Amino acid sequence: MHTIDTLATGPMWIGFITFVCAMLALDLFVLGGNKAHKVSVREAAGWTVTWMTLATTFGVLLWWYLDATAGRDIANRKALEFFTGYLIEQALSVDNMFVFVMIFTYFAVPAELQRRVLLYGVVGAIAMRAIMILGGIWLVSEFAWVLYLFGLLLVVTGGKMLFMHGHQPDLEQNPLLRWLRSHMRVATGFHGQAFFVRIDGVRHATPMFLVLLMIEASDLVFAVDSIPAIFAVTTDPFIVFTSNIFAILGLRALYFLLADMAERFYLLKYGLALVLIYIGGKMLAMPWFHMPAHWSLAIVGSIVLVSVWLSVKLSARKPSKGLV
Repeated sequence: MHTIDTLATGPMWIGFITFVCAMLALDLFVLGGNKAHKVSVREAAGWTVTWMTLATTFGVLLWWYLDATAGRDIANRKALEFFTGYLIEQALSVDNMFVFVMIFTYFAVPAELQRRVLLYGVVGAIAMRAIMILGGIWLVSEFAWVLYLFGLLLVVTGGKMLFMHGHQPDLEQNPLLRWLRSHMRVATGFHGQAFFVRIDGVRHATPMFLVLLMIEASDLVFAVDSIPAIFAVTTDPFIVFTSNIFAILGLRALYFLLADMAERFYLLKYGLALVLIYIGGKMLAMPWFHMPAHWSLAIVGSIVLVSVWLSVKLSARKPSKGLV
């Protein structure tokens, strides 16, 4: 049995969950997240900076609180775990962006409708991540060997990403999409932002509903990689949860910022594959070698930055076609 180390109190959990709910409500009911709206690059950049600033502020406040209540060493360790976990989750969540581009392109979703479906996708992703994180924490606490299984999973997944890069899945043959189309009445064409409409008195799902389910399914698949990855850094439930949620909350803005340039970051998938292999190897090597969190932070950050830099440098002379 593995002992779960956490210093988070009940008020800390309540405060963070309240913050997340408040930000989602603000987006949905005040900032027009439930209305059709084409997100500009400027708006997406503003929100990307906002979410990164909020995540950084949270990490600093966490350090300040623990420094006053638990001591400098613990504060430094927990803050490093949070920032490392956030960077890993943020980097791996970028892979979702490529899938979002593929889904929106396949269904020809108008730009002004994408914001709302991603907002509901974020809400569903948060709920799914919470359940999976709780399950992962329980597994790790009861069966310590699960960490090595997670490590092996990450190495295998990273290897598949390296060797299957460039292979585009055929959504027309996607099992979930085929099942939905064979078991539901699906309207032709979009009906504004509606997920369901009545046609001749019969209830039909719209393509928007299929898009939403495909977005949720893709996040479920990626969660299988990203959640085990952070266990290489920490098993503290509060750090795992907060770093995951901050990455998810910022993903939508990052998508609108980078989607049109996705093809320019063609080497990023190789970088993410190397990140998974490194993290998985780190977990498998835990009985013999412990790598400090700041080393992991530096290594993961370097892999991502180098893959982005090389992508931009090598594709600088190739004009972007735009995928959205």
